[in-house]
Amino acid sequence: MIKIRENKISIDGYSVPVLMVFEEDPAKAGEKGTILFYHGLTANKETNLKELKSLAGRGFLAVGVDNVGHGERKFPDFDQRMQHPDFEKNFIDMVTRTSEEVPRLVDQLIKMGVTNPDRVGIGGISMGGFITYGGILADKRIKVATPILGSPRWKGNGESPHRYPERFFPIALLSQNAGQDRSVPPQDAREFHQRLNLFYAESPERIKYTEYPHSGHFMSEEDWNSLWEATLNWFDNFLPPQE
Repeated sequence: MIKIRENKISIDGYSVPVLMVFEEDPAKAGEKGTILFYHGLTANKETNLKELKSLAGRGFLAVGVDNVGHGERKFPDFDQRMQHPDFEKNFIDMVTRTSEEVPRLVDQLIKMGVTNPDRVGIGGISMGGFITYGGILADKRIKVATPILGSPRWKGNGESPHRYPERFFPIALLSQNAGQDRSVPPQDAREFHQRLNLFYAESPERIKYTEYPHSGHFMSEEDWNSLWEATLNWFDNFLPPQE
């Protein structure tokens, strides 16, 4: 039976709202693997409850996080920020701040006794895909990552993940994008993976890029189902049950 537990995790004097989704017991699920999961722009941690439940159904502890400025910590002027001429700058700022929280969030989950530091994964959709790339650089304890409809190129940010391909190996990285996506065009992720392949030459099975040529940002049901099954299988393959 899938259980859902709301929690607020304290980091440096403020709270990060999360949903912990698991079967039976969170500590037991965390021994198989903890997966941090980040939602898209304007959404919240509850938006991806279906995906969180499916991760929990595979035996993982799925931790859905409210991004900075979203959900229970939504900025009071969020709508104005969305319409501001500097929207893209504001967007990257929220992405960066959320990514920077990853190590402290993992620290607290370990202290709570629900996370094995050697079995941590991360994933996210759209804005959450951007955050996933940043989280990889922020915390080397991450073993598996699945950015979905995201980009490693953060315009206007000198610490954009696309600048550091050498820091990704040996993380098992599956990136999935939509070929007709006008919100997050796939070119940046596609080109980044071409560069990453050089660093994964000795373990090519640990990196994969998939593009769904006929879908836009809101993918067809068929493509989304294929994408999500590939996501689940990636975590299963690279965070397998411990012997």
